[in-house]
Amino acid sequence: MNARWQQAVVLFNTLATIAWLAWQWPRSPLMALAGVAAALALFGLVLGLQFVTMLRVNRTDPAPRPSWRQLASAWWAEARLALVVFGWRQPFRHSAAPDWLPHLAAGQRATRRGVVLVHGFLCNRGFWLPWMAALRERGHACVAVTLEPAFGSMDDYAATIDAAVQRVTEATGMAPVVVGHSMGGLVARAWLRSVAPDSAAARVHRVITLGTPHGGTWAGRFSRSANGQQMALGGDWVQQLQQDEPAARAARFTCWYSNCDNIVFPAGTAMLPGADNRLVQGVAHMQMAFDPAVMQACLEEIARG
Repeated sequence: MNARWQQAVVLFNTLATIAWLAWQWPRSPLMALAGVAAALALFGLVLGLQFVTMLRVNRTDPAPRPSWRQLASAWWAEARLALVVFGWRQPFRHSAAPDWLPHLAAGQRATRRGVVLVHGFLCNRGFWLPWMAALRERGHACVAVTLEPAFGSMDDYAATIDAAVQRVTEATGMAPVVVGHSMGGLVARAWLRSVAPDSAAARVHRVITLGTPHGGTWAGRFSRSANGQQMALGGDWVQQLQQDEPAARAARFTCWYSNCDNIVFPAGTAMLPGADNRLVQGVAHMQMAFDPAVMQACLEEIARG
């Protein structure tokens, strides 16, 4: 279901573009191309407004101010990624790479720790295709989940994460690393809250979050979905989650955040008190998950497990 509505959006946009070109091309090829360019420009403008808003909201955040060059680079990278992720990977390639759980002979133990990949808001498992290829190449068992319903409460996704963790643990004999992008990091925390306190530490080795709004995000105020409202800046849900967690749990987290995150801002909201919080400069929200330096650092951390 998550992929179907994205397929419908891509199909509608494609048919609308074809209809426009068919209508205008005989009259004026220049006008026909100008209409397509205008649509792309509108997409870029909306994305640009996110960055402008982020800059204004981040004025009081201690994260370093990005340069104009960093902002332009982040905007361009995010625009390209949005078209690839929402126009191809998630609608049409979400099942292209199956979960990889290598079979072990009786008595054999895996030498590499497995990974559970948890996507963010409006996404599905297709988001992680580059990660799944990299993890498999390095010998890490991996399961990428799709959180459904897409607009449900994050608390209701706990069973999905629990099942994925169980599968990886059974395949490797070791507790996995959980990697969450954006909302996915909060879902991982909500799952840990649902686990019995005396067993939570044994269920997961480490949690890595990428651009996760641990303290909520400014843009959450405009959402009307259950999970979107739960991500409101300083909202009741994120505050309660923080209160429910044991003080030592944050030490199991590595949290990446950016001064150019166009979705999660103020920048400091992607930090978790007590965690290993790591700043990456000049990287946009989706871009963070595929930035070569961030991805390499995460893969090295997983390998050390």
